[in-house]
Amino acid sequence: MGEILVGTCSWTDSALVSSGWYPPGQRDAEGRLRYYAGRFPVVEVDASYYALPSVRNSRLWVDRTPDGFRFDVKAFSLLTGHPTRPGALPADLRDGVSGTELLDEVWERFRGAVEPLREAGRLGTLLFQFPPWFGPGARAEAFLEACRARIRGWPVAVEFRHPGWWRDDQQGWTSALLADLGMSAVAVDMAQTLPVSIRPVTPVTDGRLAVVRFHGRNSAWGSGSKEERFRHTYTREELAEWVPRLRGMAERADEVHVLFNNCCADAAVRAAESMGELLAVPSGTA
Repeated sequence: MGEILVGTCSWTDSALVSSGWYPPGQRDAEGRLRYYAGRFPVVEVDASYYALPSVRNSRLWVDRTPDGFRFDVKAFSLLTGHPTRPGALPADLRDGVSGTELLDEVWERFRGAVEPLREAGRLGTLLFQFPPWFGPGARAEAFLEACRARIRGWPVAVEFRHPGWWRDDQQGWTSALLADLGMSAVAVDMAQTLPVSIRPVTPVTDGRLAVVRFHGRNSAWGSGSKEERFRHTYTREELAEWVPRLRGMAERADEVHVLFNNCCADAAVRAAESMGELLAVPSGTA
């Protein structure tokens, strides 16, 4: 049976910071991470989607967390085909660099920034979340193969937002593709009433790691603001639905990362705490 690690998709989200979950005296950058790491064994670095991470921060994160703690680092938007504002790029890359040259440089800086986590054994995986228009087909397969070529030897997890990847008639092909590439599939929990809903399938395509992200079940997922899309308080009954699924995944993977993305106030950390209790897994890092 593999180990199940439960955490959230950010420890710095402004809604969480202002919720009062962090106690007085532990609300600065160092205090927040140390407090979080004392209660959960894994976290997702969400900020790296919006701006390239830095070597300095990665080293600080290593210093502020215990051995065994895991960071799942979300890929920068440009690397997954999302629209990327020039202002999100480092200042020296905003003018005069474009196309393949820009992409090569961004890849190089992204890998370099995350390397301290990998060297210290803190890197759980690189998370590649693809946009809703990234549907299955030859072009997408080529894109995934190109990503793998750039980060060969690194752990990679893939989340698809296009529902076609996990249709009944497509699921086997998708699982085989990711397995062939050595990439972990990301399972999701979300509202099931929308045209863009991803089915709650639980593929394990890499025996080293499986990932599940809980986005909440708000019907505003496809159209609302960020606050509306992620506003959901999981009930114990909703979480309990996943307990046998997660244990089943742990029978097929060495490690399962369970991450809550319903980032409205302290809803994500409370859901993570409840899920840990239902699974009877240790909190924090031993």
